[in-house]
Amino acid sequence: MNLLELNSVTKKFRGLVAVERLSLSVSKGQTKSVIGPNGAGKTTVFNMISGALLPTSGEILFDGHKINGFPPYKLCRLGMARSFQITNIFQGLTVFENVRLSRQGKTGKISLFGSVEHLEEQMVETRRIIDLIGLSDKRDELAGNLSHGDQRHLEIGIALASGPTFLLLDEPTAGMNLGESRATIELIKKFKGTLTILLIEHDIDLVFEVSDEIAVLHQGRLLVQGNPGEIKANKEVRKAYLGEEV
Repeated sequence: MNLLELNSVTKKFRGLVAVERLSLSVSKGQTKSVIGPNGAGKTTVFNMISGALLPTSGEILFDGHKINGFPPYKLCRLGMARSFQITNIFQGLTVFENVRLSRQGKTGKISLFGSVEHLEEQMVETRRIIDLIGLSDKRDELAGNLSHGDQRHLEIGIALASGPTFLLLDEPTAGMNLGESRATIELIKKFKGTLTILLIEHDIDLVFEVSDEIAVLHQGRLLVQGNPGEIKANKEVRKAYLGEEV
């Protein structure tokens, strides 16, 4: 069963067609990657799915709901969460406070007079997520003092704390060194299969390692999609994306 469907979605910016008649689906529990050269339309697709942009035409369905024009907060309540190309965290708060605030926000209200049991649940879940992202020993550090790789992992933790069923990861290894990228791959593997994941990534090794299916965009259109083995062997992909002469 598909959790996300894009049906003939187009996005135009004045005279520029950034995405053209794109049809794409992500089934429940699947990890799917969207790849393509710069300017292929990947981030525009993510922005339409996550409510930052309104499609010019076509429809986007999430868990059976048509979500064209839904604001991000409403998509969050439906179970969608997103990380960004540029790290988006509260730099002046601690790691723990960043994750806890996201967890509290899941309920839609933060009250000083809430039950002790509810508060304890939030604390337990916050600690669990911080442990999952490998930052337990840095839980009391200011987020702005973390390394770039740890900040990116914290952002993923903030997204996870909202309790999503569907996670959009926009270039999670951007700006990372080899060791940090490796750690990010292992982090994604921890929740692969338990969440539905849609991933944009330029690190092709990460894409091939974690993806169940890969969609390749070229000039705003879907070039081809398939499992990692099929994408590796595809001549059009090797020419358009990998720059090989075939």
